[in-house]
Amino acid sequence: MRKSISIIVLTVTVAFLTAFSVANVKPNKGYRIGDVVEDFSLQNIDGAMVSLADYKKAKGFIIIFTCNTCPYAVMYEDRIIALNKKYAHKGYPVIAIMPNNTSLMPGDSFDAMKQRALDKGFTFPYLIDSEQKVYPKFGATKTPHVFILQNRDQGHTLEYIGAIDDNYKDARAVKIKYVENAVDALLEGKAVKTTETKAIGCSIKV
Repeated sequence: MRKSISIIVLTVTVAFLTAFSVANVKPNKGYRIGDVVEDFSLQNIDGAMVSLADYKKAKGFIIIFTCNTCPYAVMYEDRIIALNKKYAHKGYPVIAIMPNNTSLMPGDSFDAMKQRALDKGFTFPYLIDSEQKVYPKFGATKTPHVFILQNRDQGHTLEYIGAIDDNYKDARAVKIKYVENAVDALLEGKAVKTTETKAIGCSIKV
């Protein structure tokens, strides 16, 4: 009898604590399509602080949360470089942000970021979210994870969230270029048809 009572008390206690914990967790889903994104200021690999406001002539931005150590991110590096080459001069520069906790991922340290950018010849800012305060606002969960912004009267509005394209393994086998399609539509003054896709990559390390 005492054993049964103890089990019941334990079960109720665990259920209560679980319910209490879940009830008090406020998941940050991040920005949604159409939201106005607030500016940020993060350190670039050259030591300078970079914010969206620095780009006076930008029509929008291709913001990509990425890193050195994720195999998916590495497979997309050349395509990210190509995106900046294609769209920066048209008003949509790439801004790459490294969101990982570097104590857990030393291969994503600031020095490692600088070396990686040098080795690959990055032509875009590679910023570190050292306090991990920016990526949760966006709702980024993967590396790589893309967010396309359009500069409108009300501010930087979010137009696309998700993957770069539909084939992370082989750039030659890509059938749908989500980011290019979205930016091309914005350049033509049209609405983005596919506004959200599933980002495929490594989880952001916190």
